Amino acid sequence: MKKITVKTVVTIVVIFAVIAGIGVVMRILNEKVSRESYPLKYSEEVEAAAEKYGVDKALIYGVIKTESNFDPDAKSHAGAVGLMQIMEDTFTWMKAYYKDDDHKFEDLYDPAVNIDYGTEVLSVLIKKYDGCEDTAVCAYNGGAGNVDEWLKDPQYSDDGKTLKAVPFTETENYRKRVARNKSIYSQLYFS
Repeated sequence: MKKITVKTVVTIVVIFAVIAGIGVVMRILNEKVSRESYPLKYSEEVEAAAEKYGVDKALIYGVIKTESNFDPDAKSHAGAVGLMQIMEDTFTWMKAYYKDDDHKFEDLYDPAVNIDYGTEVLSVLIKKYDGCEDTAVCAYNGGAGNVDEWLKDPQYSDDGKTLKAVPFTETENYRKRVARNKSIYSQLYFS
């Protein structure tokens, strides 16, 4: 049996220390990159809307990240605008049934107005679908009328309350992206 020298032990300890140090540095860099990729922009507006409407902050951030990647001037090919990409007909519906303010559609480019409206839409949809965020997110993207029809179809829902499948590829991909982004925000900031 070969004798282990002090020099060998020191070398092994140094190697393990370097490996551990590299691991710590990698975790710090990974978190820094993640926080840069998943910022807490508009935190005052998100906090206020989350509290006002009882919607999870991580969900709001997940929707904003998915919809506009924090670009307040974003406009989709379909005409949705702002951080949470609100369509004019959704804005009109919200004003008719839920809002009592003097805002115009163009005001949705203002982050505070957009986040307030978008979060209230999420809140209304979450209540409509008995607290199921996943179904509400599908309705936010694919429309409540479509989701209501899918819930009636056993091909898409077993219980009439939750979706097991989504027939629109865009909405299915959207639901997955929002869920992933919400999860990342939860892990980075809210856990």
